[in-house]
Amino acid sequence: MSHTAFGDAVGGLNGCTAVLTALIHAKLTGKGQFIDLAQIECMMPFAAPWIVVHSIDGKAPVKYGNRHPDFVPHGCFRCAGSDNWIVVAVSSDAMWPRLCELLGRAAWAADETLKSAAGRRQIESEIEAAITHWTSTRAADDAMNALQAAGVASGVARLPIELLKDSQLLARGFIQEIDRAFIGRHPQPSMPFRETDRPFAIRNAPPTLGEHNREILGGILGLSNGEIEELARDCIIGTEMLMEEQLVRKEKRATG
Repeated sequence: MSHTAFGDAVGGLNGCTAVLTALIHAKLTGKGQFIDLAQIECMMPFAAPWIVVHSIDGKAPVKYGNRHPDFVPHGCFRCAGSDNWIVVAVSSDAMWPRLCELLGRAAWAADETLKSAAGRRQIESEIEAAITHWTSTRAADDAMNALQAAGVASGVARLPIELLKDSQLLARGFIQEIDRAFIGRHPQPSMPFRETDRPFAIRNAPPTLGEHNREILGGILGLSNGEIEELARDCIIGTEMLMEEQLVRKEKRATG
């Protein structure tokens, strides 16, 4: 979702859940529901831990960047090539000696003060420099495979376009190609859950702007052709995206 406002997607998921809940209620009781959904309320749970902490001590939250309040080391490290990165997270103390072995730092693995995250925090910058020295000479996938094989949590930071060629997603059949208006064959992600060993088939391409105006407004809501045409003349509905200045010019022409 790098191109999408996070709140929009989270709000949409909560909206879908609300509609499904209302439909179940209607099926059980025969009564409809009014759905009142605020996007900010959908996003609040994501900030809940920091709100709770701030309410306790009143202190400004620590800015960790790519670091983590509990895991040391934790960050995004440059690999060989141009703008290639890998995420490494020692999320348990048991991972630490495995990472040390890969880095060739036997003394760190034997140091009692570094066996806990709190101890490693004291030399966090030095540890990060050692990881960068190791990853910067390796391709991102090679570094990830070596770390994972050793039992250290890691993953390549991929560009969105690279996900279309991700071996795991391809093996699971997650990417499906469908025909889309104006575009042609287009890769489309599947539902993240499934009932069989294959993903649910995508039956319909995402609609274009205003594609179902008449179907919804005329068929479901019962508006007449004249009413629909009036909405189009007033630029309330349409099939083309208009910028603000285009709307102003169109309104001026309509009013003479």
